[in-house]
This record gives sequence, C-alpha cells and structure tokens, in this order.
Amino acid sequence: MPTTSPAGAATATATATGAFTFKDWEEHPAGPEGVLPRLASAKVTNSFTGALTAPGTTCAYTVAYTGEGTGTFTGMELVTGSLDGREGSFVLEERGAFDATGTRCRFEVVPGSGTSDLTGLTGSGSFDARHGDTAVDYVFTYELP
Repeated sequence: MPTTSPAGAATATATATGAFTFKDWEEHPAGPEGVLPRLASAKVTNSFTGALTAPGTTCAYTVAYTGEGTGTFTGMELVTGSLDGREGSFVLEERGAFDATGTRCRFEVVPGSGTSDLTGLTGSGSFDARHGDTAVDYVFTYELP
C-alpha cells in the first residue's frame, strides 16, 4: 500500500530478493596478532544478482574476533547498480556476527545516500550465510519516492 513521505510524495514498500557472491576479500590486522580479542580491517567486493543488481560493490569492514572463528563486524558497503530496474548508488550500513555455523548480518540504507533513480531510498534487510556457501541469499525491504 502506498504511503506518503514527509515531502508529500507517494512511496511504496517493496521487498527485493536475490543473492550475492564474494568477489574479493582482503583482510589486515589492526592490532597484535595471536591474541584475543583482536581487530582487523577488511576490504571486500561483492556481486549482487536478483532484484538488486550490482556487479562489484565496495565494502570496508572492521572485524572484532572474540574467539577462535567467532566475532562481530560493522561496515559500510557502496552499492552501484540497479534496484528493480532503477539505476543509481547508495550506501548500506552493516552489522553482524559470525561463528562456526556461519554469518548473520542486518543492514540499513544510510539516510541521504541514494543517487540518480535511487534518490530518497530507505530500507533495511538481512542475510544468513553458512560457511562454504558460494552464493548468499539476501532480503531487502525498501521504499522509494
């Protein structure tokens, strides 16, 4: 059902689904290695398919390892591509945790980051990845004016 934005423009809530794959992961320690907890920074490139199509995103994460193979992360991901056929860019703020079973993440569009056809984009989503998965399903609920 359409709603009205503060500026009076009609908006509609939609849910995008698809998958993404890691194209590149480059991690560097941000403190002493071999001790816990420890920090690392990671630069990551992902490729999204489905309702959100982005061949190569740019991500920057800070990872906190709290145990062997467990921890949390926060990061920002610059997404450039199309969302249900509308072209533009936006930034996702991401927060998640990982353990021996996999990774869980929630993300939200950074307010004001949408460009071109995606100006005014708001929304949030999530993904759950099991270790060894080559493609990870995502769900993204969003509104566009």
